Amino acid sequence: MYSMKSTKLQILLGVSTCALLLAGAQAWASGTTINAATPMPVIQEPQTPPAIAPPAPDSSKSTTFTGTIVKDGEQYVLRDSSGGVYKLDDSSRAQNFEGKTVKVTGRLDADSKLIHVDTIEALVP
Repeated sequence: MYSMKSTKLQILLGVSTCALLLAGAQAWASGTTINAATPMPVIQEPQTPPAIAPPAPDSSKSTTFTGTIVKDGEQYVLRDSSGGVYKLDDSSRAQNFEGKTVKVTGRLDADSKLIHVDTIEALVP
């Protein structure tokens, strides 16, 4: 019932398939590859980064403050242009600058509004 063309086509496909299989088996057995494939990258599961707290202000870095040295009771303090008042860790160093506009370099303890003074310099008006 099959036509002659159909039978020839099936035989041709069968022989072609066998030839391809034999060529592949020979290549595999000899260790050569017909078509070298690119290695697949290894996909890793994404890792959750560790929880990081927001950085605390770095109290080890010096900052520059400008303002006027004023006496507050027995201590000298720095009053900035906005009216903020900062205690100085060694107010006796500021005594010579009372009433003058200065530049103070130091580390601020924001909780206590205390400046750990490195230097105090008078600013020229």
